[in-house]
Amino acid sequence: MKCLFCKKEINGRSDKKFCDVYCKSSYHYKKSKEETPSFFKKVDRHLKLNRKLLKHYNKAGKSTIRATDLVEAGFNPNYFTHFWKNKKGDVYLFVYEFGFFRIKDNGKEKYVLIKWQKFMEK
Repeated sequence: MKCLFCKKEINGRSDKKFCDVYCKSSYHYKKSKEETPSFFKKVDRHLKLNRKLLKHYNKAGKSTIRATDLVEAGFNPNYFTHFWKNKKGDVYLFVYEFGFFRIKDNGKEKYVLIKWQKFMEK
């Protein structure tokens, strides 16, 4: 029997497929890279990127940023985890604990970025 990754001869059990842990790990890593990502993985990747960007641009807990700057960095507003509606009726979309709300200021699209607060749980 030969190793499925490096093709060397395998010693040991008759049902053994890999010569060592490195070959087993490398084989499965290569196989996962060749497969098209699942829908779940695509969504999860977008959510993680969105959260990372919102956290980066919102260090103070509340800030405003041009929509083009955030989108050019890779942000996609179509991926969010939940929403919160304030007393004025504005709907903030959240990616985990970081939220965003689209506004128009002086004719330019912007996002107001906020962080989840205890009072929002009601």
